[in-house]
Amino acid sequence: MGSRSLSSLAAATLLLAGCQLRADELRSTAAPRLPATAVAAAATDTAAPRRPTAPVPDSLRLTAVAATPGVPDTLRQAIRQLHAALGPAAAELRPEVLEQACVGYLTLHPTGRIERAGLLAVADMDLPNTTERLWVIDLKAAKVLHRSYVAHGEGSGHLRARRFSNEEKSACTSLGFYRTAGTYDGIHGYSRRIEGLDKGQNGNAFDRYVVLHAADYASPKYIEKYGHLGYSRGCPALPPEQFKDIIATMRVGSMMLLSGPGIKSRWLDGPAAGRRFVQRGWR
Repeated sequence: MGSRSLSSLAAATLLLAGCQLRADELRSTAAPRLPATAVAAAATDTAAPRRPTAPVPDSLRLTAVAATPGVPDTLRQAIRQLHAALGPAAAELRPEVLEQACVGYLTLHPTGRIERAGLLAVADMDLPNTTERLWVIDLKAAKVLHRSYVAHGEGSGHLRARRFSNEEKSACTSLGFYRTAGTYDGIHGYSRRIEGLDKGQNGNAFDRYVVLHAADYASPKYIEKYGHLGYSRGCPALPPEQFKDIIATMRVGSMMLLSGPGIKSRWLDGPAAGRRFVQRGWR
């Protein structure tokens, strides 16, 4: 082979090596390295290579929810049975979040802070806002009365609520247990006031005018158009198609839990809830 041919071959080899190096660098920064078996399978695939997908703005990997400490086995089993009895409507309600709501209800009701027996609302704000993540539950009938979308505050995150605050101008959702108060007609129309029952975590909700109200940005149509719900100033805003029924069901003295990462509450008292359940059940 002549010197010119050798030079051409060497140049081609270097060019190929350079392309391979850049491809390796791209893989190391854009995606995790595939297992050897996957690489081998890809080498035999004759289909056109896939285009890289756009980055996801928020991770959809949910935060693990720990079981509530101190819950007796009798109560924990009753909550599991309740979850099963609620059926498909509660399939996306995580059992640990339902447990939080039930423990809080059983602890709060005897104190007189909530007057409405056998009913609770629970929103898992760790779920993406494209999920119907609010449930209103009749405990005695073991029935989901309402399930709906619910918006979180614009200060709390994009698809999922990740930041929470009790501060006046934070525009964040506040976690914890709430008592429903009276209704009024305000800038959002028919609305219901709610009172935070966890000092330091949602105790400013009433003064912040965190309320249940309707919002166009909390509707399925908004999701169809934009791919996610819009955002409130901290209110758990509801779909216009459902808000009246939900507000009517959650009449004065009902309990609502907004659950999410980092929630802390004196009402998550497993032993006290267990004692109450033995005495009165869900009444």
